[in-house]
Amino acid sequence: MTVTISENDIIESVADALQYISYFHPMDYIRALGEAYEKEQGPAAKDAIAQILTNSRMCAEGHRPICQDTGIVTVIVKWGQQCVLDSHRSLQEVIDEGVRRAYLHPENKLRASILADPAFTRVNTRDNTPSIVHLEMVPGDKVSFDVAAKGGGSENKTKFKMMNPSDSIVDWVLEMVPQMGAGWCPPGMLGIGIGGTAEKAMVLAKESLMGAIDMAQLKKRGPQNDIERLRIEIFDKVNALGIGAQGLGGLATILDVKIMDYPTHAASKPVAMIPNCAATRHAHFTLNGEGPVFLEAPKLDEWPKVEWAPDSAAKRVNLDELTPEVVAGWKAGDRLLLNGKMLTGRDAAHKRIADMLAKGEELPVSFKGRMIYYVGPVDPVGEEIVGPAGPTTATRMDKFMDMMLEQGLLGCVGKAERGPAATQAIAKHKSAYLMAVGGAAYLVARAIKGSKVVGFEDLGMEAIYEFEVQDFPVTVAVDSTGENVHTSAPLVWKKKIAEEGLLENA
Repeated sequence: MTVTISENDIIESVADALQYISYFHPMDYIRALGEAYEKEQGPAAKDAIAQILTNSRMCAEGHRPICQDTGIVTVIVKWGQQCVLDSHRSLQEVIDEGVRRAYLHPENKLRASILADPAFTRVNTRDNTPSIVHLEMVPGDKVSFDVAAKGGGSENKTKFKMMNPSDSIVDWVLEMVPQMGAGWCPPGMLGIGIGGTAEKAMVLAKESLMGAIDMAQLKKRGPQNDIERLRIEIFDKVNALGIGAQGLGGLATILDVKIMDYPTHAASKPVAMIPNCAATRHAHFTLNGEGPVFLEAPKLDEWPKVEWAPDSAAKRVNLDELTPEVVAGWKAGDRLLLNGKMLTGRDAAHKRIADMLAKGEELPVSFKGRMIYYVGPVDPVGEEIVGPAGPTTATRMDKFMDMMLEQGLLGCVGKAERGPAATQAIAKHKSAYLMAVGGAAYLVARAIKGSKVVGFEDLGMEAIYEFEVQDFPVTVAVDSTGENVHTSAPLVWKKKIAEEGLLENA
Protein backbone atom coordinates (compact mmCIF):
# COMPACT_ATOMS: atom_id res chain seq x y z
CA MET A 1 0.00 0.00 0.00
CA THR A 2 1.30 3.45 -0.93
CA VAL A 3 1.54 5.97 1.92
CA THR A 4 1.33 9.67 1.10
CA ILE A 5 3.60 12.00 3.09
CA SER A 6 2.46 15.59 2.78
CA GLU A 7 4.94 18.41 2.55
CA ASN A 8 3.14 20.19 5.39
CA ASP A 9 3.67 17.22 7.74
CA ILE A 10 7.42 17.38 7.05
CA ILE A 11 7.60 21.18 7.36
CA GLU A 12 5.71 21.31 10.66
CA SER A 13 7.57 18.34 12.14
CA VAL A 14 11.02 19.65 11.17
CA ALA A 15 10.19 23.14 12.48
CA ASP A 16 8.91 21.73 15.78
CA ALA A 17 11.94 19.45 16.17
CA LEU A 18 14.38 22.33 15.64
CA GLN A 19 12.58 24.56 18.11
CA TYR A 20 12.47 21.64 20.56
CA ILE A 21 16.19 20.89 20.37
CA SER A 22 17.12 24.55 20.66
CA TYR A 23 15.97 24.54 24.30
CA PHE A 24 15.69 20.87 25.39
CA HIS A 25 18.74 18.70 25.89
CA PRO A 26 18.23 14.99 25.23
CA MET A 27 17.48 13.53 28.66
CA ASP A 28 20.10 10.79 28.26
CA TYR A 29 22.70 13.57 28.06
CA ILE A 30 21.33 15.36 31.13
CA ARG A 31 21.31 12.15 33.19
CA ALA A 32 24.88 11.31 32.15
CA LEU A 33 26.07 14.86 32.85
CA GLY A 34 24.37 14.80 36.25
CA GLU A 35 26.27 11.60 37.11
CA ALA A 36 29.52 13.19 35.88
CA TYR A 37 28.85 16.22 38.10
CA GLU A 38 28.46 14.02 41.18
CA LYS A 39 31.74 12.22 40.46
CA GLU A 40 33.81 15.24 39.34
CA GLN A 41 36.66 16.20 41.69
CA GLY A 42 38.20 19.07 39.73
CA PRO A 43 36.77 22.28 41.30
CA ALA A 44 36.87 24.38 38.11
CA ALA A 45 35.45 21.53 36.01
CA LYS A 46 32.71 20.87 38.57
CA ASP A 47 31.76 24.56 38.53
CA ALA A 48 31.63 24.49 34.71
CA ILE A 49 29.35 21.43 34.73
CA ALA A 50 27.12 23.17 37.28
CA GLN A 51 26.80 26.13 34.93
CA ILE A 52 25.92 23.84 32.00
CA LEU A 53 23.27 21.97 34.02
CA THR A 54 21.77 25.17 35.43
CA ASN A 55 21.75 26.74 31.98
CA SER A 56 20.04 23.63 30.56
CA ARG A 57 17.17 23.80 33.03
CA MET A 58 16.79 27.56 32.54
CA CYS A 59 16.52 27.05 28.77
CA ALA A 60 13.99 24.26 29.23
CA GLU A 61 11.89 26.54 31.44
CA GLY A 62 12.27 29.67 29.31
CA HIS A 63 12.21 28.03 25.85
CA ARG A 64 15.34 29.88 24.78
CA PRO A 65 18.48 28.49 23.10
CA ILE A 66 20.92 26.36 25.10
CA CYS A 67 23.77 27.96 23.14
CA GLN A 68 24.09 31.19 21.20
CA ASP A 69 25.34 29.11 18.24
CA THR A 70 22.11 27.47 17.10
CA GLY A 71 24.04 25.60 14.45
CA ILE A 72 23.88 24.30 10.93
CA VAL A 73 21.01 21.86 10.44
CA THR A 74 21.67 18.26 9.43
CA VAL A 75 18.74 15.98 8.60
CA ILE A 76 19.23 12.25 8.05
CA VAL A 77 16.19 10.80 6.29
CA LYS A 78 15.37 7.10 5.88
CA TRP A 79 12.54 7.07 3.34
CA GLY A 80 10.32 4.00 3.20
CA GLN A 81 9.96 2.88 -0.40
CA GLN A 82 6.18 2.60 -0.08
CA CYS A 83 5.96 6.31 0.71
CA VAL A 84 5.34 9.12 -1.78
CA LEU A 85 6.05 12.81 -1.19
CA ASP A 86 3.00 14.95 -1.96
CA SER A 87 4.72 18.15 -3.07
CA HIS A 88 5.75 20.08 -6.15
CA ARG A 89 8.98 20.94 -4.30
CA SER A 90 12.07 18.80 -3.79
CA LEU A 91 12.62 17.11 -0.44
CA GLN A 92 15.51 19.55 0.16
CA GLU A 93 13.18 22.51 -0.41
CA VAL A 94 10.49 21.07 1.85
CA ILE A 95 12.93 20.44 4.70
CA ASP A 96 14.43 23.91 4.24
CA GLU A 97 10.98 25.45 4.66
CA GLY A 98 10.76 23.69 8.04
CA VAL A 99 14.20 25.04 8.95
CA ARG A 100 13.16 28.55 7.88
CA ARG A 101 10.04 28.50 10.06
CA ALA A 102 11.96 27.21 13.06
CA TYR A 103 14.75 29.77 12.89
CA LEU A 104 12.41 32.73 12.31
CA HIS A 105 9.99 31.78 15.08
CA PRO A 106 9.02 35.09 16.70
CA GLU A 107 8.92 33.77 20.28
CA ASN A 108 12.26 31.97 20.05
CA LYS A 109 14.19 33.38 17.14
CA LEU A 110 17.34 31.40 16.50
CA ARG A 111 20.63 32.75 15.18
CA ALA A 112 21.12 32.79 11.44
CA SER A 113 24.61 31.33 11.01
CA ILE A 114 24.62 30.06 7.42
CA LEU A 115 26.67 31.93 4.84
CA ALA A 116 26.36 31.49 1.06
CA ASP A 117 29.35 31.88 -1.24
CA PRO A 118 31.60 30.40 1.47
CA ALA A 119 34.93 31.00 -0.28
CA PHE A 120 34.35 34.66 -1.12
CA THR A 121 31.60 37.09 -0.05
CA ARG A 122 30.19 34.84 2.73
CA VAL A 123 26.75 36.44 2.68
CA ASN A 124 24.32 35.44 5.44
CA THR A 125 21.21 33.66 4.09
CA ARG A 126 19.24 35.18 7.02
CA ASP A 127 17.14 32.08 7.76
CA ASN A 128 19.74 29.34 8.37
CA THR A 129 18.97 27.58 5.10
CA PRO A 130 20.00 25.50 3.30
CA SER A 131 20.23 22.49 5.57
CA ILE A 132 22.36 19.41 4.96
CA VAL A 133 20.13 16.49 3.94
CA HIS A 134 21.24 12.85 3.76
CA LEU A 135 18.66 10.53 2.16
CA GLU A 136 18.51 6.74 2.16
CA MET A 137 15.72 4.70 0.55
CA VAL A 138 14.73 1.76 2.77
CA PRO A 139 12.00 -0.88 2.77
CA GLY A 140 8.79 0.07 4.57
CA ASP A 141 5.85 2.44 4.80
CA LYS A 142 7.31 5.08 7.14
CA VAL A 143 9.78 7.94 6.91
CA SER A 144 12.18 8.49 9.81
CA PHE A 145 14.04 11.72 10.46
CA ASP A 146 17.11 12.43 12.60
CA VAL A 147 17.34 16.19 13.01
CA ALA A 148 20.45 17.83 14.45
CA ALA A 149 21.79 21.34 14.77
CA LYS A 150 25.59 21.42 14.98
CA GLY A 151 27.43 24.50 16.20
CA GLY A 152 30.72 25.55 14.67
CA GLY A 153 32.66 25.08 17.89
CA SER A 154 32.25 21.31 17.83
CA GLU A 155 31.82 20.76 14.10
CA ASN A 156 35.06 22.63 13.41
CA LYS A 157 36.99 20.15 15.55
CA THR A 158 36.19 17.28 13.16
CA LYS A 159 39.13 15.02 12.37
CA PHE A 160 39.71 12.61 9.50
CA LYS A 161 42.47 10.26 8.46
CA MET A 162 42.79 7.77 5.65
CA MET A 163 44.63 5.20 7.73
CA ASN A 164 46.72 2.31 6.64
CA PRO A 165 44.97 -0.97 7.47
CA SER A 166 47.48 -1.74 10.22
CA ASP A 167 47.20 1.68 11.96
CA SER A 168 45.69 1.88 15.44
CA ILE A 169 42.39 3.76 15.70
CA VAL A 170 42.81 4.17 19.47
CA ASP A 171 46.27 5.71 19.13
CA TRP A 172 44.98 8.15 16.51
CA VAL A 173 42.03 9.23 18.68
CA LEU A 174 44.34 9.78 21.66
CA GLU A 175 46.60 11.89 19.43
CA MET A 176 43.70 13.94 18.03
CA VAL A 177 41.63 14.70 21.14
CA PRO A 178 44.27 16.92 22.83
CA GLN A 179 44.69 18.73 19.52
CA MET A 180 40.96 19.49 19.54
CA GLY A 181 41.49 21.57 22.65
CA ALA A 182 38.34 22.48 24.54
CA GLY A 183 36.62 24.65 21.93
CA TRP A 184 34.15 21.82 21.31
CA CYS A 185 32.80 22.36 24.88
CA PRO A 186 33.37 19.08 26.69
CA PRO A 187 31.92 17.08 28.34
CA GLY A 188 30.23 15.72 25.25
CA MET A 189 30.36 12.71 22.94
CA LEU A 190 32.70 11.44 20.26
CA GLY A 191 31.15 10.07 17.08
CA ILE A 192 33.45 7.84 15.03
CA GLY A 193 32.88 6.50 11.53
CA ILE A 194 35.09 3.69 10.23
CA GLY A 195 35.21 2.42 6.68
CA GLY A 196 33.52 3.08 3.37
CA THR A 197 35.10 6.03 1.59
CA ALA A 198 36.20 9.39 2.95
CA GLU A 199 32.74 10.96 2.73
CA LYS A 200 30.99 7.80 3.96
CA ALA A 201 33.14 7.72 7.10
CA MET A 202 32.11 11.31 7.84
CA VAL A 203 28.40 10.54 7.44
CA LEU A 204 28.79 7.49 9.69
CA ALA A 205 30.46 9.62 12.37
CA LYS A 206 27.65 12.19 12.18
CA GLU A 207 24.94 9.53 12.25
CA SER A 208 26.52 7.72 15.19
CA LEU A 209 26.05 10.82 17.34
CA MET A 210 22.27 10.47 17.02
CA GLY A 211 22.34 7.44 19.31
CA ALA A 212 21.45 7.58 23.00
CA ILE A 213 24.19 7.77 25.64
CA ASP A 214 24.48 4.28 27.12
CA MET A 215 28.12 3.91 28.19
CA ALA A 216 27.22 3.26 31.84
CA GLN A 217 24.82 0.47 30.83
CA LEU A 218 27.36 -0.94 28.36
CA LYS A 219 30.05 -1.11 31.01
CA LYS A 220 27.69 -2.70 33.50
CA ARG A 221 26.70 -5.59 31.19
CA GLY A 222 30.07 -5.82 29.44
CA PRO A 223 30.94 -5.64 25.71
CA GLN A 224 29.48 -8.22 23.36
CA ASN A 225 31.45 -7.44 20.20
CA ASP A 226 34.61 -5.73 18.97
CA ILE A 227 32.91 -2.37 18.35
CA GLU A 228 31.63 -2.24 21.93
CA ARG A 229 35.08 -3.17 23.24
CA LEU A 230 36.57 -0.35 21.14
CA ARG A 231 33.98 2.12 22.48
CA ILE A 232 34.91 1.30 26.07
CA GLU A 233 38.66 1.43 25.42
CA ILE A 234 38.45 4.85 23.76
CA PHE A 235 36.10 6.15 26.49
CA ASP A 236 38.42 5.12 29.30
CA LYS A 237 41.63 6.30 27.65
CA VAL A 238 40.26 9.69 26.54
CA ASN A 239 38.95 10.46 30.03
CA ALA A 240 42.31 9.39 31.46
CA LEU A 241 43.87 12.32 29.54
CA GLY A 242 42.46 14.56 32.30
CA ILE A 243 41.22 17.29 29.92
CA GLY A 244 37.93 17.63 31.80
CA ALA A 245 34.96 19.97 31.39
CA GLN A 246 35.86 22.99 29.24
CA GLY A 247 39.48 21.80 29.26
CA LEU A 248 39.88 22.89 32.89
CA GLY A 249 41.24 19.53 34.10
CA GLY A 250 39.05 16.79 35.52
CA LEU A 251 37.53 13.35 35.23
CA ALA A 252 34.80 13.83 32.61
CA THR A 253 35.99 14.79 29.13
CA ILE A 254 33.50 12.59 27.28
CA LEU A 255 30.25 10.93 28.34
CA ASP A 256 30.14 8.36 25.54
CA VAL A 257 31.77 7.15 22.33
CA LYS A 258 29.59 6.14 19.40
CA ILE A 259 30.97 4.11 16.49
CA MET A 260 29.45 3.05 13.17
CA ASP A 261 31.32 1.13 10.49
CA TYR A 262 30.96 0.09 6.85
CA PRO A 263 32.93 -2.20 4.53
CA THR A 264 35.88 -0.53 2.86
CA HIS A 265 38.53 -1.01 0.18
CA ALA A 266 41.26 -3.54 0.96
CA ALA A 267 43.97 -0.89 0.92
CA SER A 268 42.03 1.62 3.05
CA LYS A 269 40.85 2.34 6.57
CA PRO A 270 39.13 5.75 6.54
CA VAL A 271 38.33 7.02 10.03
CA ALA A 272 36.35 10.18 10.86
CA MET A 273 35.72 11.68 14.29
CA ILE A 274 33.17 14.38 15.12
CA PRO A 275 32.56 15.64 18.67
CA ASN A 276 29.17 16.58 20.09
CA CYS A 277 29.39 19.48 22.49
CA ALA A 278 27.72 20.33 25.80
CA ALA A 279 24.90 21.90 23.76
CA THR A 280 24.08 18.50 22.23
CA ARG A 281 21.04 19.03 20.00
CA HIS A 282 19.25 16.28 18.11
CA ALA A 283 15.82 14.69 17.88
CA HIS A 284 14.10 11.83 16.10
CA PHE A 285 10.62 11.43 14.67
CA THR A 286 8.77 9.19 12.23
CA LEU A 287 6.02 10.12 9.76
CA ASN A 288 3.43 7.58 8.62
CA GLY A 289 1.02 9.72 6.58
CA GLU A 290 -1.25 10.49 9.54
CA GLY A 291 -0.10 14.05 10.21
CA PRO A 292 2.86 15.94 11.67
CA VAL A 293 4.72 14.84 14.80
CA PHE A 294 5.17 17.14 17.77
CA LEU A 295 7.72 16.01 20.32
CA GLU A 296 6.72 15.59 23.96
CA ALA A 297 8.42 17.95 26.39
CA PRO A 298 10.55 16.33 29.08
CA LYS A 299 9.58 16.75 32.74
CA LEU A 300 11.51 19.52 34.47
CA ASP A 301 11.81 17.48 37.66
CA GLU A 302 14.06 15.05 35.74
CA TRP A 303 16.90 17.57 35.74
CA PRO A 304 19.55 17.14 38.44
CA LYS A 305 19.02 19.44 41.43
CA VAL A 306 22.01 21.63 40.60
CA GLU A 307 21.68 25.39 40.98
CA TRP A 308 24.83 27.27 40.04
CA ALA A 309 25.58 30.44 41.98
CA PRO A 310 28.66 32.69 41.92
CA ASP A 311 31.49 31.27 44.01
CA SER A 312 31.87 33.24 47.25
CA ALA A 313 35.65 33.00 46.74
CA ALA A 314 35.45 34.63 43.29
CA LYS A 315 36.96 38.11 42.99
CA ARG A 316 34.71 40.95 41.85
CA VAL A 317 36.31 43.13 39.18
CA ASN A 318 35.22 46.65 38.18
CA LEU A 319 35.84 46.82 34.42
CA ASP A 320 35.29 50.59 34.40
CA GLU A 321 38.32 51.06 36.66
CA LEU A 322 40.49 48.31 35.20
CA THR A 323 44.23 48.96 35.16
CA PRO A 324 47.28 46.98 33.99
CA GLU A 325 48.19 46.55 37.66
CA VAL A 326 44.86 44.87 38.45
CA VAL A 327 45.25 42.53 35.44
CA ALA A 328 48.81 41.66 36.50
CA GLY A 329 47.43 40.53 39.88
CA TRP A 330 45.26 37.80 38.36
CA LYS A 331 46.62 34.26 38.39
CA ALA A 332 45.71 31.36 36.11
CA GLY A 333 42.78 29.48 37.63
CA ASP A 334 41.38 32.49 39.53
CA ARG A 335 37.61 32.88 39.32
CA LEU A 336 36.38 36.40 38.64
CA LEU A 337 33.01 38.14 38.53
CA LEU A 338 33.12 40.97 36.00
CA ASN A 339 31.12 44.17 36.54
CA GLY A 340 30.85 47.24 34.33
CA LYS A 341 31.20 47.76 30.60
CA MET A 342 33.01 45.56 28.09
CA LEU A 343 33.14 45.47 24.31
CA THR A 344 32.40 42.52 22.03
CA GLY A 345 33.85 41.38 18.73
CA ARG A 346 34.33 38.21 16.68
CA ASP A 347 36.07 37.10 13.49
CA ALA A 348 34.49 39.57 11.06
CA ALA A 349 34.97 42.55 13.40
CA HIS A 350 38.62 41.68 13.97
CA LYS A 351 39.21 41.31 10.23
CA ARG A 352 37.64 44.71 9.58
CA ILE A 353 39.72 46.29 12.36
CA ALA A 354 42.87 44.84 10.75
CA ASP A 355 41.87 46.23 7.34
CA MET A 356 41.12 49.68 8.81
CA LEU A 357 44.41 49.84 10.68
CA ALA A 358 46.27 48.83 7.51
CA LYS A 359 44.63 51.76 5.72
CA GLY A 360 45.31 54.18 8.59
CA GLU A 361 41.59 54.64 9.25
CA GLU A 362 40.19 55.58 12.66
CA LEU A 363 38.42 52.78 14.52
CA PRO A 364 34.79 53.31 15.60
CA VAL A 365 35.66 52.69 19.24
CA SER A 366 38.79 52.90 21.40
CA PHE A 367 40.06 49.65 22.91
CA LYS A 368 42.50 51.31 25.29
CA GLY A 369 41.96 50.08 28.83
CA ARG A 370 39.03 47.87 27.78
CA MET A 371 38.08 44.18 27.79
CA ILE A 372 36.62 42.50 24.74
CA TYR A 373 34.22 39.53 24.75
CA TYR A 374 34.24 37.08 21.83
CA VAL A 375 30.51 36.54 21.27
CA GLY A 376 27.83 36.52 18.57
CA PRO A 377 24.58 36.74 20.55
CA VAL A 378 21.13 35.51 19.63
CA ASP A 379 18.68 38.33 18.95
CA PRO A 380 16.66 39.25 22.06
CA VAL A 381 12.96 38.53 22.37
CA GLY A 382 10.38 39.99 24.73
CA GLU A 383 12.00 41.91 27.57
CA GLU A 384 15.50 40.47 27.07
CA ILE A 385 18.45 42.85 26.96
CA VAL A 386 20.26 40.36 24.77
CA GLY A 387 19.54 36.82 23.67
CA PRO A 388 21.70 33.84 24.78
CA ALA A 389 25.25 35.13 24.63
CA GLY A 390 27.79 32.47 25.44
CA PRO A 391 31.43 32.76 24.34
CA THR A 392 32.75 31.67 20.97
CA THR A 393 35.94 29.70 20.36
CA ALA A 394 38.80 32.06 21.15
CA THR A 395 41.51 30.44 19.00
CA ARG A 396 39.91 31.93 15.88
CA MET A 397 41.05 35.32 17.16
CA ASP A 398 44.63 34.21 17.93
CA LYS A 399 46.13 35.80 14.82
CA PHE A 400 44.66 39.17 15.82
CA MET A 401 45.83 39.06 19.43
CA ASP A 402 49.04 41.06 19.11
CA MET A 403 47.31 43.67 16.93
CA MET A 404 44.50 44.18 19.46
CA LEU A 405 46.81 44.36 22.46
CA GLU A 406 48.82 47.04 20.67
CA GLN A 407 45.58 49.11 20.66
CA GLY A 408 45.72 49.20 24.46
CA LEU A 409 43.34 46.27 25.09
CA LEU A 410 43.82 44.92 28.63
CA GLY A 411 42.30 41.51 28.13
CA CYS A 412 39.69 39.37 26.45
CA VAL A 413 37.00 36.83 27.28
CA GLY A 414 36.21 33.76 25.19
CA LYS A 415 35.65 30.03 25.12
CA ALA A 416 38.29 27.43 25.86
CA GLU A 417 42.00 27.62 25.19
CA ARG A 418 44.37 29.96 23.37
CA GLY A 419 47.12 28.83 21.04
CA PRO A 420 50.87 29.43 21.53
CA ALA A 421 51.03 32.67 19.50
CA ALA A 422 48.16 34.28 21.43
CA THR A 423 49.58 33.09 24.75
CA GLN A 424 52.96 34.62 23.90
CA ALA A 425 51.32 37.92 22.87
CA ILE A 426 49.37 38.00 26.15
CA ALA A 427 52.57 37.47 28.15
CA LYS A 428 54.46 40.08 26.10
CA HIS A 429 51.82 42.74 26.72
CA LYS A 430 51.13 41.67 30.34
CA SER A 431 47.50 41.11 29.42
CA ALA A 432 45.14 38.25 30.36
CA TYR A 433 42.66 35.88 28.77
CA LEU A 434 39.51 34.96 30.68
CA MET A 435 37.36 31.94 29.90
CA ALA A 436 33.57 31.84 30.11
CA VAL A 437 31.75 28.51 30.02
CA GLY A 438 30.61 27.26 26.63
CA GLY A 439 27.20 25.60 26.86
CA ALA A 440 25.90 28.15 29.39
CA ALA A 441 24.74 30.89 27.01
CA TYR A 442 21.36 31.65 28.60
CA LEU A 443 22.82 31.72 32.10
CA VAL A 444 25.65 33.99 30.97
CA ALA A 445 23.18 36.34 29.24
CA ARG A 446 21.42 36.91 32.59
CA ALA A 447 24.55 38.74 33.70
CA ILE A 448 24.24 41.25 30.82
CA LYS A 449 22.22 44.25 32.00
CA GLY A 450 22.75 46.61 29.06
CA SER A 451 23.61 46.29 25.37
CA LYS A 452 24.17 48.68 22.49
CA VAL A 453 25.94 48.53 19.13
CA VAL A 454 28.99 50.80 19.01
CA GLY A 455 30.63 49.72 15.76
CA PHE A 456 30.13 47.79 12.51
CA GLU A 457 26.34 47.61 12.81
CA ASP A 458 26.10 46.09 9.32
CA LEU A 459 27.78 42.92 10.59
CA GLY A 460 24.71 41.88 12.62
CA MET A 461 25.69 39.52 15.44
CA GLU A 462 29.34 40.10 14.46
CA ALA A 463 29.03 43.84 15.24
CA ILE A 464 30.91 45.47 18.11
CA TYR A 465 28.54 45.79 21.07
CA GLU A 466 29.08 47.39 24.44
CA PHE A 467 27.69 45.16 27.17
CA GLU A 468 27.09 46.28 30.73
CA VAL A 469 27.57 43.23 32.93
CA GLN A 470 26.91 42.32 36.54
CA ASP A 471 28.72 39.42 38.19
CA PHE A 472 29.66 37.90 34.83
CA PRO A 473 31.46 34.60 35.72
CA VAL A 474 34.88 33.85 34.20
CA THR A 475 38.05 31.91 34.98
CA VAL A 476 41.54 33.29 34.34
CA ALA A 477 42.77 30.94 31.62
CA VAL A 478 45.99 32.77 30.65
CA ASP A 479 47.53 35.21 33.10
CA SER A 480 49.95 38.07 32.49
CA THR A 481 52.96 35.74 32.82
CA GLY A 482 51.65 33.42 30.09
CA GLU A 483 50.63 30.68 32.51
CA ASN A 484 47.91 28.73 30.66
CA VAL A 485 45.40 26.73 32.71
CA HIS A 486 44.35 24.72 29.64
CA THR A 487 47.90 23.45 29.34
CA SER A 488 48.73 22.96 33.01
CA ALA A 489 45.45 21.67 34.51
CA PRO A 490 44.97 18.63 32.22
CA LEU A 491 48.56 17.55 32.95
CA VAL A 492 47.87 17.73 36.70
CA TRP A 493 44.69 15.73 36.39
CA LYS A 494 46.18 13.19 33.99
CA LYS A 495 48.82 12.46 36.63
CA LYS A 496 46.26 12.34 39.47
CA ILE A 497 44.02 9.96 37.51
CA ALA A 498 46.94 7.62 36.82
CA GLU A 499 48.46 7.71 40.31
CA GLU A 500 45.24 7.64 42.35
CA GLY A 501 43.13 5.39 40.11
CA LEU A 502 40.33 7.97 40.03
CA LEU A 503 38.58 6.39 37.04
CA GLU A 504 38.88 2.73 38.00
CA ASN A 505 35.17 2.41 38.73
CA ALA A 506 33.96 4.94 36.16
